[in-house]
Amino acid sequence: MRNSRSSFSWAVFATVVVILLAITSGIFIFMKKSQNSALFNADLNRDYVAVIGKSEKSSFWISVSSGARAAAAEYNLDMRFIAPDSEEDYVSQNKMIRDAIDDGAKAIIFSAIDYNANSAAINEAIAAGIPVVVIDSDVNSDGVSCRIMTDNYEAGRMAGLQALEDNNGKLVIGVVNYDINSANGQERERGFCDAVRESGRDCEIYTINCPSTKDDAYEGTCRLLEEHPDINVIAALNELMSLGSGYAIRDMGLKQSVDIYAFDSNVISVGMLETGEIDGLVVQNPYSMGYLGVETAYQLINGIQLPSDRIDTTTTYVNYANMYDIDIQRMIFRFDE
Repeated sequence: MRNSRSSFSWAVFATVVVILLAITSGIFIFMKKSQNSALFNADLNRDYVAVIGKSEKSSFWISVSSGARAAAAEYNLDMRFIAPDSEEDYVSQNKMIRDAIDDGAKAIIFSAIDYNANSAAINEAIAAGIPVVVIDSDVNSDGVSCRIMTDNYEAGRMAGLQALEDNNGKLVIGVVNYDINSANGQERERGFCDAVRESGRDCEIYTINCPSTKDDAYEGTCRLLEEHPDINVIAALNELMSLGSGYAIRDMGLKQSVDIYAFDSNVISVGMLETGEIDGLVVQNPYSMGYLGVETAYQLINGIQLPSDRIDTTTTYVNYANMYDIDIQRMIFRFDE
Protein backbone atom coordinates (compact mmCIF):
# COMPACT_ATOMS: atom_id res chain seq x y z
CA MET A 1 0.00 0.00 0.00
CA ARG A 2 2.83 2.35 0.86
CA ASN A 3 4.51 1.65 -2.47
CA SER A 4 1.27 2.41 -4.29
CA ARG A 5 0.92 5.76 -2.52
CA SER A 6 4.56 6.58 -3.20
CA SER A 7 4.14 5.84 -6.90
CA PHE A 8 1.02 7.99 -6.99
CA SER A 9 2.83 10.91 -5.30
CA TRP A 10 5.72 10.76 -7.74
CA ALA A 11 3.32 10.63 -10.68
CA VAL A 12 1.52 13.74 -9.42
CA PHE A 13 4.84 15.51 -8.82
CA ALA A 14 6.10 14.63 -12.30
CA THR A 15 2.86 15.86 -13.87
CA VAL A 16 3.08 19.17 -12.01
CA VAL A 17 6.72 19.63 -13.12
CA VAL A 18 5.81 18.95 -16.75
CA ILE A 19 2.93 21.45 -16.58
CA LEU A 20 5.17 24.10 -15.01
CA LEU A 21 7.87 23.54 -17.64
CA ALA A 22 5.30 23.83 -20.40
CA ILE A 23 3.97 27.08 -18.95
CA THR A 24 7.51 28.47 -18.54
CA SER A 25 8.46 27.48 -22.08
CA GLY A 26 5.31 29.08 -23.42
CA ILE A 27 6.07 32.31 -21.61
CA PHE A 28 9.67 32.26 -22.91
CA ILE A 29 8.55 31.62 -26.49
CA PHE A 30 5.96 34.39 -26.24
CA MET A 31 8.53 36.83 -24.88
CA LYS A 32 11.05 35.84 -27.57
CA LYS A 33 8.48 36.32 -30.31
CA SER A 34 7.50 39.68 -28.85
CA GLN A 35 11.16 40.72 -28.70
CA ASN A 36 11.77 39.62 -32.29
CA SER A 37 8.63 41.40 -33.39
CA ALA A 38 9.78 44.58 -31.67
CA LEU A 39 13.19 44.33 -33.35
CA PHE A 40 11.53 43.70 -36.72
CA ASN A 41 9.27 46.71 -36.26
CA ALA A 42 12.28 48.81 -35.24
CA ASP A 43 14.02 47.79 -38.47
CA LEU A 44 10.91 48.74 -40.42
CA ASN A 45 11.00 52.18 -38.82
CA ARG A 46 14.58 52.84 -39.96
CA ASP A 47 15.21 54.46 -43.33
CA TYR A 48 17.16 52.26 -45.73
CA VAL A 49 20.17 53.80 -47.47
CA ALA A 50 22.30 51.95 -50.01
CA VAL A 51 26.05 52.55 -50.18
CA ILE A 52 27.35 51.25 -53.52
CA GLY A 53 31.14 51.20 -53.73
CA LYS A 54 33.68 49.92 -56.22
CA SER A 55 34.97 47.02 -54.12
CA GLU A 56 34.48 45.26 -50.80
CA LYS A 57 38.04 43.96 -50.61
CA SER A 58 40.55 46.81 -50.69
CA SER A 59 41.63 48.61 -47.53
CA PHE A 60 40.27 51.84 -48.97
CA TRP A 61 36.74 50.48 -49.36
CA ILE A 62 36.81 48.60 -46.08
CA SER A 63 37.53 51.95 -44.42
CA VAL A 64 34.72 53.65 -46.40
CA SER A 65 32.35 50.93 -45.17
CA SER A 66 33.50 51.44 -41.56
CA GLY A 67 32.76 55.15 -41.75
CA ALA A 68 29.36 54.48 -43.29
CA ARG A 69 28.49 51.99 -40.52
CA ALA A 70 29.46 54.49 -37.83
CA ALA A 71 27.22 57.19 -39.30
CA ALA A 72 24.35 54.72 -39.81
CA ALA A 73 24.53 53.74 -36.14
CA GLU A 74 24.60 57.37 -35.05
CA TYR A 75 21.63 58.38 -37.22
CA ASN A 76 19.65 55.13 -36.78
CA LEU A 77 19.67 54.20 -40.47
CA ASP A 78 19.44 50.80 -42.11
CA MET A 79 22.66 51.04 -44.16
CA ARG A 80 23.72 48.29 -46.57
CA PHE A 81 27.16 48.44 -48.18
CA ILE A 82 27.46 46.57 -51.47
CA ALA A 83 30.01 46.49 -54.28
CA PRO A 84 30.90 44.33 -57.29
CA ASP A 85 33.66 41.73 -57.22
CA SER A 86 35.70 43.71 -59.76
CA GLU A 87 36.46 47.43 -59.86
CA GLU A 88 35.80 47.24 -63.62
CA ASP A 89 32.24 45.90 -63.31
CA TYR A 90 30.00 48.92 -63.87
CA VAL A 91 27.23 46.59 -65.15
CA SER A 92 26.83 45.04 -61.68
CA GLN A 93 26.86 48.52 -60.16
CA ASN A 94 23.97 49.52 -62.42
CA LYS A 95 22.00 46.47 -61.27
CA MET A 96 22.74 47.37 -57.64
CA ILE A 97 21.37 50.88 -58.23
CA ARG A 98 18.17 49.51 -59.76
CA ASP A 99 17.82 46.94 -56.96
CA ALA A 100 18.13 49.74 -54.40
CA ILE A 101 15.34 51.62 -56.19
CA ASP A 102 13.11 48.52 -56.13
CA ASP A 103 13.94 47.83 -52.47
CA GLY A 104 12.76 51.28 -51.41
CA ALA A 105 16.05 53.00 -50.63
CA LYS A 106 15.52 56.49 -49.25
CA ALA A 107 18.96 57.58 -50.50
CA ILE A 108 21.87 56.14 -52.49
CA ILE A 109 25.54 56.85 -51.75
CA PHE A 110 27.51 55.96 -54.86
CA SER A 111 31.04 55.78 -56.28
CA ALA A 112 31.10 55.37 -60.06
CA ILE A 113 33.30 52.84 -61.79
CA ASP A 114 32.46 54.46 -65.12
CA TYR A 115 31.71 58.19 -65.33
CA ASN A 116 29.37 57.79 -68.32
CA ALA A 117 28.18 54.17 -68.22
CA ASN A 118 26.77 54.55 -64.69
CA SER A 119 24.86 57.75 -65.46
CA ALA A 120 21.62 56.25 -66.83
CA ALA A 121 21.00 54.10 -63.74
CA ILE A 122 21.82 56.99 -61.41
CA ASN A 123 19.43 59.26 -63.31
CA GLU A 124 16.72 56.60 -62.91
CA ALA A 125 17.19 56.76 -59.14
CA ILE A 126 17.01 60.55 -59.19
CA ALA A 127 13.89 60.45 -61.38
CA ALA A 128 12.32 58.10 -58.81
CA GLY A 129 12.81 60.80 -56.17
CA ILE A 130 15.80 59.18 -54.47
CA PRO A 131 18.57 61.62 -53.53
CA VAL A 132 22.04 60.54 -54.66
CA VAL A 133 25.29 61.36 -52.89
CA VAL A 134 28.50 60.67 -54.82
CA ILE A 135 31.66 59.71 -52.94
CA ASP A 136 35.22 59.23 -54.22
CA SER A 137 34.52 58.91 -57.97
CA ASP A 138 32.08 61.09 -59.91
CA VAL A 139 29.26 60.18 -62.29
CA ASN A 140 27.94 62.12 -65.26
CA SER A 141 24.72 63.48 -63.77
CA ASP A 142 23.46 66.98 -63.01
CA GLY A 143 20.95 65.61 -60.52
CA VAL A 144 23.42 64.49 -57.84
CA SER A 145 22.58 66.18 -54.52
CA CYS A 146 26.12 66.27 -53.11
CA ARG A 147 29.62 65.19 -54.06
CA ILE A 148 32.04 64.12 -51.31
CA MET A 149 35.53 63.37 -52.49
CA THR A 150 39.17 64.27 -52.67
CA ASP A 151 40.07 67.11 -55.00
CA ASN A 152 41.70 64.57 -57.27
CA TYR A 153 43.31 67.12 -59.57
CA GLU A 154 45.04 68.82 -56.63
CA ALA A 155 46.01 65.44 -55.18
CA GLY A 156 47.68 64.59 -58.48
CA ARG A 157 49.48 67.94 -58.45
CA MET A 158 50.67 67.23 -54.91
CA ALA A 159 52.36 64.05 -56.10
CA GLY A 160 53.79 65.74 -59.18
CA LEU A 161 55.28 68.63 -57.22
CA GLN A 162 56.86 66.18 -54.79
CA ALA A 163 58.43 64.28 -57.69
CA LEU A 164 59.92 67.55 -58.94
CA GLU A 165 61.28 68.38 -55.49
CA ASP A 166 62.87 64.97 -54.97
CA ASN A 167 64.50 64.60 -58.39
CA ASN A 168 67.02 66.78 -60.21
CA GLY A 169 67.43 66.83 -63.96
CA LYS A 170 65.23 65.23 -66.56
CA LEU A 171 62.18 63.28 -65.44
CA VAL A 172 61.13 60.23 -67.42
CA ILE A 173 57.75 59.37 -65.95
CA GLY A 174 55.60 56.26 -66.16
CA VAL A 175 51.97 56.82 -65.16
CA VAL A 176 50.27 53.61 -64.00
CA ASN A 177 46.57 54.41 -64.10
CA TYR A 178 43.42 52.33 -63.92
CA ASP A 179 40.14 52.44 -65.88
CA ILE A 180 40.27 55.29 -68.39
CA ASN A 181 36.54 55.89 -67.75
CA SER A 182 37.02 56.45 -64.00
CA ALA A 183 36.84 60.17 -63.29
CA ASN A 184 39.09 60.29 -60.23
CA GLY A 185 41.98 58.46 -61.91
CA GLN A 186 41.87 60.77 -64.91
CA GLU A 187 41.87 63.85 -62.69
CA ARG A 188 44.86 62.59 -60.70
CA GLU A 189 46.78 61.91 -63.89
CA ARG A 190 45.94 65.34 -65.27
CA GLY A 191 47.05 67.05 -62.04
CA PHE A 192 50.33 65.12 -61.87
CA CYS A 193 51.22 65.77 -65.51
CA ASP A 194 50.22 69.45 -65.37
CA ALA A 195 52.45 70.03 -62.33
CA VAL A 196 55.44 68.50 -64.08
CA ARG A 197 54.90 70.19 -67.45
CA GLU A 198 54.22 73.61 -65.94
CA SER A 199 57.55 73.48 -64.11
CA GLY A 200 59.45 73.80 -67.38
CA ARG A 201 61.56 70.79 -66.41
CA ASP A 202 62.68 68.54 -69.24
CA CYS A 203 60.38 65.51 -69.09
CA GLU A 204 58.91 62.57 -70.95
CA ILE A 205 55.64 60.97 -69.84
CA TYR A 206 54.39 57.48 -70.74
CA THR A 207 50.99 56.24 -69.57
CA ILE A 208 49.35 52.84 -69.26
CA ASN A 209 45.82 52.01 -68.11
CA CYS A 210 45.42 48.66 -66.35
CA PRO A 211 42.42 46.77 -65.02
CA SER A 212 42.22 47.69 -61.35
CA THR A 213 43.97 44.65 -59.88
CA LYS A 214 47.37 44.27 -58.25
CA ASP A 215 48.45 41.62 -60.76
CA ASP A 216 47.49 43.70 -63.79
CA ALA A 217 49.32 46.71 -62.34
CA TYR A 218 52.39 44.52 -61.76
CA GLU A 219 52.41 43.26 -65.34
CA GLY A 220 51.73 46.72 -66.74
CA THR A 221 54.54 48.30 -64.73
CA CYS A 222 57.02 45.60 -65.79
CA ARG A 223 56.05 46.09 -69.42
CA LEU A 224 56.32 49.88 -69.15
CA LEU A 225 59.81 49.63 -67.62
CA GLU A 226 60.95 47.14 -70.25
CA GLU A 227 59.74 49.40 -73.06
CA HIS A 228 61.19 52.55 -71.45
CA PRO A 229 64.17 51.51 -69.30
CA ASP A 230 65.13 55.13 -68.64
CA ILE A 231 62.00 55.76 -66.54
CA ASN A 232 63.03 57.22 -63.18
CA VAL A 233 59.61 58.19 -61.74
CA ILE A 234 56.35 56.25 -61.53
CA ALA A 235 52.97 57.70 -60.57
CA ALA A 236 50.68 54.90 -59.33
CA LEU A 237 47.20 56.32 -59.02
CA ASN A 238 45.23 54.08 -56.66
CA GLU A 239 45.79 51.46 -53.98
CA LEU A 240 46.03 48.47 -56.32
CA MET A 241 48.19 50.31 -58.87
CA SER A 242 50.48 51.24 -55.98
CA LEU A 243 50.88 47.65 -54.80
CA GLY A 244 51.46 46.27 -58.29
CA SER A 245 54.05 48.93 -59.10
CA GLY A 246 55.81 48.45 -55.78
CA TYR A 247 56.11 44.70 -56.28
CA ALA A 248 57.40 45.24 -59.84
CA ILE A 249 60.11 47.65 -58.66
CA ARG A 250 61.11 45.20 -55.91
CA ASP A 251 61.30 42.19 -58.22
CA MET A 252 63.18 44.10 -60.94
CA GLY A 253 65.70 45.45 -58.40
CA LEU A 254 65.01 49.08 -59.32
CA LYS A 255 64.16 50.74 -56.01
CA GLN A 256 67.40 52.75 -56.04
CA SER A 257 66.81 54.15 -59.53
CA VAL A 258 63.01 54.56 -59.79
CA ASP A 259 60.89 56.65 -57.42
CA ILE A 260 57.23 55.69 -56.96
CA TYR A 261 54.65 58.29 -55.95
CA ALA A 262 51.58 56.29 -55.00
CA PHE A 263 48.00 56.79 -53.87
CA ASP A 264 46.22 55.38 -50.82
CA SER A 265 47.66 53.17 -48.12
CA ASN A 266 47.44 49.77 -46.54
CA VAL A 267 49.80 47.71 -44.40
CA ILE A 268 51.73 46.45 -47.45
CA SER A 269 52.21 49.82 -49.15
CA VAL A 270 53.28 51.39 -45.85
CA GLY A 271 55.82 48.57 -45.51
CA MET A 272 57.08 49.37 -49.02
CA LEU A 273 57.42 53.01 -47.99
CA GLU A 274 59.57 51.88 -45.07
CA THR A 275 61.79 49.62 -47.20
CA GLY A 276 62.10 52.00 -50.15
CA GLU A 277 60.08 50.47 -52.99
CA ILE A 278 57.62 53.37 -52.63
CA ASP A 279 58.90 56.92 -52.04
CA GLY A 280 55.69 58.74 -51.21
CA LEU A 281 51.99 58.10 -50.57
CA VAL A 282 49.14 60.51 -51.20
CA VAL A 283 46.76 59.36 -48.47
CA GLN A 284 43.06 60.13 -48.64
CA ASN A 285 40.44 59.90 -45.88
CA PRO A 286 38.10 57.07 -46.92
CA TYR A 287 36.56 56.70 -43.45
CA SER A 288 35.45 60.32 -43.63
CA MET A 289 33.99 59.78 -47.12
CA GLY A 290 31.85 56.91 -45.86
CA TYR A 291 30.77 58.74 -42.71
CA LEU A 292 29.96 62.02 -44.45
CA GLY A 293 28.18 60.20 -47.26
CA VAL A 294 25.71 58.57 -44.87
CA GLU A 295 25.41 61.70 -42.74
CA THR A 296 24.56 63.74 -45.85
CA ALA A 297 22.02 61.11 -46.92
CA TYR A 298 20.34 61.45 -43.50
CA GLN A 299 20.15 65.22 -43.94
CA LEU A 300 18.62 64.87 -47.40
CA ILE A 301 16.04 62.31 -46.25
CA ASN A 302 14.96 64.63 -43.43
CA GLY A 303 14.82 67.82 -45.46
CA ILE A 304 17.82 69.43 -43.78
CA GLN A 305 19.47 72.01 -46.02
CA LEU A 306 23.02 71.11 -47.00
CA PRO A 307 25.70 73.76 -46.44
CA SER A 308 27.20 72.92 -49.85
CA ASP A 309 26.69 70.55 -52.77
CA ARG A 310 30.37 69.56 -52.56
CA ILE A 311 32.57 68.48 -49.67
CA ASP A 312 36.31 68.13 -50.29
CA THR A 313 37.94 65.56 -48.05
CA THR A 314 41.57 65.87 -47.00
CA THR A 315 44.72 64.40 -48.52
CA THR A 316 48.10 64.12 -46.84
CA TYR A 317 51.50 63.41 -48.33
CA VAL A 318 53.39 60.72 -46.43
CA ASN A 319 57.05 59.81 -46.94
CA TYR A 320 59.80 58.15 -44.93
CA ALA A 321 60.61 61.43 -43.17
CA ASN A 322 57.16 61.89 -41.62
CA MET A 323 55.66 58.39 -41.55
CA TYR A 324 56.49 57.91 -37.85
CA ASP A 325 54.76 61.12 -36.74
CA ILE A 326 51.89 60.25 -34.42
CA ASP A 327 49.23 61.97 -36.55
CA ILE A 328 50.47 60.17 -39.65
CA GLN A 329 50.51 56.84 -37.79
CA ARG A 330 46.85 57.31 -36.86
CA MET A 331 46.06 58.00 -40.49
CA ILE A 332 47.89 55.12 -42.15
CA PHE A 333 47.10 52.50 -39.49
CA ARG A 334 43.34 52.81 -39.12
CA PHE A 335 41.82 50.82 -36.31
CA ASP A 336 38.33 51.36 -37.77
CA GLU A 337 39.08 48.60 -40.32
